[in-house]
Amino acid sequence: MSIQIHPLPAFEDNYIWAIRSGDAVVVVDPGESAPVQRYLEASGARLCAILVTHRHGDHTEGIAALTAQTTVPVFGPALENIAGVSHPVTGGQRIEVPQLGMKFEVIALPGHTRGHVAYYACQGAAAGLLFCGDVLFGGGCGRVFEGTMAQMQASLATLAALPAATAVHCAHEYTQANLRFARAVEPDNPALLARIDAVARLRAAGQPTVPSTLAEELATNPFLRWDAPAVIAAATARRGAAPHDAIEVFTAIRQWKDGFRA
Repeated sequence: MSIQIHPLPAFEDNYIWAIRSGDAVVVVDPGESAPVQRYLEASGARLCAILVTHRHGDHTEGIAALTAQTTVPVFGPALENIAGVSHPVTGGQRIEVPQLGMKFEVIALPGHTRGHVAYYACQGAAAGLLFCGDVLFGGGCGRVFEGTMAQMQASLATLAALPAATAVHCAHEYTQANLRFARAVEPDNPALLARIDAVARLRAAGQPTVPSTLAEELATNPFLRWDAPAVIAAATARRGAAPHDAIEVFTAIRQWKDGFRA
């Protein structure tokens, strides 16, 4: 049975991802219940599971209302105390959603929060889909709140090692702003300039800019391009000295982005 993926807008710029097969739906990071409830009512589908990437309220606050209506498994990171999680998960674990005929690999991605995880569809009709919360964004990455820069760079390196065709489903519509920063880092990157134009057209039409592909992120996202000469040069200029390794390149670029104003 085919898999359909629907982005459900929430708050100002969040996406709750609805993964549907037939009349069965899994939702990822329901920070609000209302968008999910509207989708279920309009589609006639039924909720069969919830996947949670990390503890922040804009990813979790809809859980209680959704599970009050129907009992479904709620998967979430074992290292974080999230109300409503019934199935704590850790990196390297595989979980199954039989109603969709899908299996997900849980990937540990510390840095943004201590226990952040992603879900990578590793079996079934939707193999190759990644749901990565607030670690990797279109053209950017999440802030380092609870972990270290080294942890965040390692988490991004883990994602960068996935197949290039991986479809990257992040949790926010940040792409256009992220690409303004990316252009400051790599003003002469032709792939980046083309993406900026494509994203501008999508936003002008009121369309989402995600999912992207990992290949697209590797070509245009400065937080995955710590080996690119232009990114190393930008990091050197910010630090006043050449970085010794990928962690120092990433740290310089992330700290620059933290204070960046387009």
